[in-house]
Amino acid sequence: MNLSIKKNIIAALEIGTTKIVVLIGEILKNEVINIIGFGKNKSQGIEKGNINNLNLLINCIKKSIHDAEIMANCKIYTVYLSISHDEINCYNEIGMTPIKKNEITKRDVKKVIKIAKSIKINNDHKILHMIPQEFSIDKKKGIRNPIGLSGIRMQANVHLITCNKNISNNIIKAIEKCGIYVKKNIFVGLASSLSVLTEEEKNSGVCLVDIGGEVMHVSIFFKGSLYHNAVIPYAGNIVTRDIAYAFSLSYSDAEFIKKKYGYAVEDIAIACKNIEIFNKKGIKIKNCHYHSLIEVIEPRYIELLNLVNNEIIKLYSQYNFKNINNNILKNIIFTGGSSKIKYLLLCAKKIFNTNIEIKKPCNISEIPKYLSKPEYATIIGLLQYGKNYQKNSFKKKKKNGIFKYFIKNIKYWLTH
Repeated sequence: MNLSIKKNIIAALEIGTTKIVVLIGEILKNEVINIIGFGKNKSQGIEKGNINNLNLLINCIKKSIHDAEIMANCKIYTVYLSISHDEINCYNEIGMTPIKKNEITKRDVKKVIKIAKSIKINNDHKILHMIPQEFSIDKKKGIRNPIGLSGIRMQANVHLITCNKNISNNIIKAIEKCGIYVKKNIFVGLASSLSVLTEEEKNSGVCLVDIGGEVMHVSIFFKGSLYHNAVIPYAGNIVTRDIAYAFSLSYSDAEFIKKKYGYAVEDIAIACKNIEIFNKKGIKIKNCHYHSLIEVIEPRYIELLNLVNNEIIKLYSQYNFKNINNNILKNIIFTGGSSKIKYLLLCAKKIFNTNIEIKKPCNISEIPKYLSKPEYATIIGLLQYGKNYQKNSFKKKKKNGIFKYFIKNIKYWLTH
């Protein structure tokens, strides 16, 4: 089949421990993203962000790309890639500069942000994202856009996300061997927030918890800005392994049982029914009952949620919020595949004293039903990021002129 080359196409690639997903979207004239291609395959050759078998990983990536291209009937050459690893760090930094002219210009803003991000980071790390939080002019704080305002001194508060460049480069090399160029690396927590969170939630204070297979991503917003990120190297798969160990099951049977019969909190009404539990082949598990299954699952989920709570406490301590229950965070929102465990909200209420919700992607109109699930929060967020990134790039190209843009790209290819 001959695949066409279409304009206004964006593609996203998520390489997780459990799945590799490719999504292709077409940006319509009204800036709506129309999803036209989808490819998903089981992950092989990677674990917790580390490649352990390069050839296996390349084959999985190729298959997902191929499936998405066939569905979309078009060829892709670039992707926006999500990145996740426990060697991702975040920093809240400050930059200050005097205001030389009568009013603040774009050059002043660029200068103060450059000062803020000039901190020394680990030698093996690189800056993945630099996100302005707010600006201050003299004693006036909480300014979102300082351009055109006057004053003596300006301060910028920024959030920096860094990642291990060797780990990132190895994954990019694997993708390039598939004939695909990575346009931009995006942290999973940031991508998920783009598809799940509203501006109102970010302004009121929210903690987004993306519970995947091997890792949890915690992203905390308040005053509309990102203030904290964490990658916790424990998630849904640790629950599956506990079930497999407790009842002498294979990993695949334990995963099946967790999804079909698992609850994060025991339901007494169900426990009284003495429900029999079967594996995916329909064979009854003799030593496994509903009550004993919940005895394995509930303590582990409570442990995972307490790890999230520790990240919230860490942020509160950093900003000297004396009482964690003073509702600085109005919402705790869960997404990701392992948030689908039944009664997760009841379990979370044992830990958090605020509004709790499980959300699926909602910030793209007309999401196909098969993608309208928490486990696709990251991949859909990548398309959102890609659309915004290309829109901003187009504005810069238009302003700088095509020739200048062309020269800049030649320099990029010669030096990378």
